Amino acid sequence: MLDATVLIIDDDDDILLSARLFLKQQVKQVITCKSPKEINVLLSKNEIDIILLDMNYQKGASDGREGIYWLEHILSIDKDYVVILMTAFGNVELAVKAIKKGATDFILKPWENEKLFATISSASKLRESTKKVKKLEKIHSSLQKDLTRGFENIVGQADEIKQLQNTLLKVAPTDANVLILGENGTGKQVFAYEIHGNSQRKNQVFMHVDLGSLNENLFESELFGYAKGAFTDAKEDKPGRFELADGGTIFLDEIGNLTLPLQAKLLSVLQNRTVTRLGESKERKVNVRLITATNMPLNEMVSKNTFRQDLLFRINTVELLLPALRKRGTDILLLANHFMQVFSSKYHKDIRKLSNKAQEALLQYKWPGNVRELQHVLERAVIMSDGADIAEEDLQLSPQRYAQNNAIPDEMALEDMEKMMVQKAIDKHKGNISKAAAELGLTRAALYRRIEKFGI
Repeated sequence: MLDATVLIIDDDDDILLSARLFLKQQVKQVITCKSPKEINVLLSKNEIDIILLDMNYQKGASDGREGIYWLEHILSIDKDYVVILMTAFGNVELAVKAIKKGATDFILKPWENEKLFATISSASKLRESTKKVKKLEKIHSSLQKDLTRGFENIVGQADEIKQLQNTLLKVAPTDANVLILGENGTGKQVFAYEIHGNSQRKNQVFMHVDLGSLNENLFESELFGYAKGAFTDAKEDKPGRFELADGGTIFLDEIGNLTLPLQAKLLSVLQNRTVTRLGESKERKVNVRLITATNMPLNEMVSKNTFRQDLLFRINTVELLLPALRKRGTDILLLANHFMQVFSSKYHKDIRKLSNKAQEALLQYKWPGNVRELQHVLERAVIMSDGADIAEEDLQLSPQRYAQNNAIPDEMALEDMEKMMVQKAIDKHKGNISKAAAELGLTRAALYRRIEKFGI
């Protein structure tokens, strides 16, 4: 049986009945209707793969003009629809015209069942091929930033990191939902990608979605997609991130920033494993592995009714808590050497090591921006270095952020620490949001949300 939904449009009840009785044994679903005027509604409510379209509807008509009109109308909705035209009046010239207008094939009534099945089977293969190509094109377009960025492997020998790696290797081969917690810059995306890379879905797409940078009005269209005409600028159908990630992994970063209404919409998709594009009513099944991350205290947010408990249960089958860089000891030097090698190669420099004073400075520094800050510091140091070694002055570390001058109590709440970091960045840059956001490794939108959250 073919995994296809076939729509048959013909004004003859006998034709509809005979086609439905035969094809329901050959394909997944058969939908019939007598008038092409129902096409818009049927296409918006159903995921149609193949359309069998009669060419004449008015009594006595035989020139096929109606069929050509409706063919053009269907292809204006989506040029990738597979349309097979049907007529009782064989005409070579009409068949050629129909193919030129975009029809996939042309059959005569009454048909032989074997011929009809062969035509449907070929059309089904074409539809599947077209859908795969279209999905790959959309994925390619959506993933340019991640493809050019590349990913680092997990680097570290601290006990906490070794334990996390052991847990990762146990969890990755499953489809369990994973919630990754940790301060900004601790490497949540790197861990998410490592989970995907060690999973059964590793050869499929890894879709990263930064919820913190998504405008609330764009949430549904970006994640769930939209139909042509759903809003003013919707000039073509567009699948959302969930559809593009079908078969692979979707990583929802900064999930703690979602408002309660958006949490409800996301929960519905996760429970039903279906998405509905804006402007449509039909549901589309999606098969994705879910990984989420946040630096916010979700359990506290649940107690304050700012995060749904049922959504938290849904996303944290397994929970990973990433340690702050300041708690990872000599991992700081391992990471620093790793980044030094990466950027030395990138900028074509022959830098061999960190000086002793540079190493001491790296170990004494408190790293409020964690691994991301260390990465930026080493990139800048490689660029600024004139010799084979990176000197302390090449690091350009901020003096007030050394441990002895600016110690942060370990017992300080994560939220209080984040507020302090945001406030210091804003003060340092005298209210310049762009510069403060860049230092913190946030988007402007994400920083504005934190300013509002902390009442700064």
